[in-house]
Amino acid sequence: MTHDSGPATPAAPPGAAAPSDHAALGDPVCVLTAAQDSFLDTLGRTDPEAPVPTCGTWRVADLALHLAGVHWWAAARALGFDVGGDDPTAPREQDRLVEIYGWASAHLRATLTERSLDAPALTLDGPGTAEFWYRRQLHETLVHLVDLRIAGGSSPRRATSDVWAAVWADTVDEVVTVMHPRQVRLGRAAAPTVAVGLAATDVHGPSAAIVLAPPVSSWRIGPPDAAPDVHVEGPAWALAMLVWGRLSPDDDALRVAGDPAALRAVLGSTLVP
Repeated sequence: MTHDSGPATPAAPPGAAAPSDHAALGDPVCVLTAAQDSFLDTLGRTDPEAPVPTCGTWRVADLALHLAGVHWWAAARALGFDVGGDDPTAPREQDRLVEIYGWASAHLRATLTERSLDAPALTLDGPGTAEFWYRRQLHETLVHLVDLRIAGGSSPRRATSDVWAAVWADTVDEVVTVMHPRQVRLGRAAAPTVAVGLAATDVHGPSAAIVLAPPVSSWRIGPPDAAPDVHVEGPAWALAMLVWGRLSPDDDALRVAGDPAALRAVLGSTLVP
């Protein structure tokens, strides 16, 4: 089971209007619960054998079993130990999938609730604290929620529309500062040889500008030291979908300036597992 997938600005509950003050939005358990409840609700309304276009040959059942397994695995790591195994392929009946995902998501939340944020844990990069898993599992759930909604017929724009821009900006941040540097350390991807600037047009402050630049240790949030080789601008959801491989740089939600070949080289280097 490949489970590579810490707190962030909360995701909006389905249908909720985004408030202006993201800092006052409650605790991380509620944030994660909202994302998981949305996945569970959508799972109960989607054909288990519908293809998931953003996940290769997976069907909805495979996606649900994968995310349930990720939650179980992350709960174990939050407790300081590791478990492994391949993603299961069954059951595939909708009611059983709903039951299994409901159990796994509740198990993760209960595990995190019972531990303090600074409790010892295993992160993706060795020893750390349980706090790491709120952010990691929030973004894992949100990306796969988008996958599930697309499998049900939604466009990427609509599938991301009930999540605040600051959350999607943090999703990009996590890829740049956590996920892809780990891919490079594990030998799964090459270090970048060009600088890519990512600018979220719907987010203000430092998180609006994210730079991927060589070497990996210099990847950072904030204005680039020099003009990047390629600059990508668009809403935060589109940037998040871009770095997670769910959106093409040719999508009309994005504006690309500079060397498009350089951008494709970076995107093709397996930014995430």
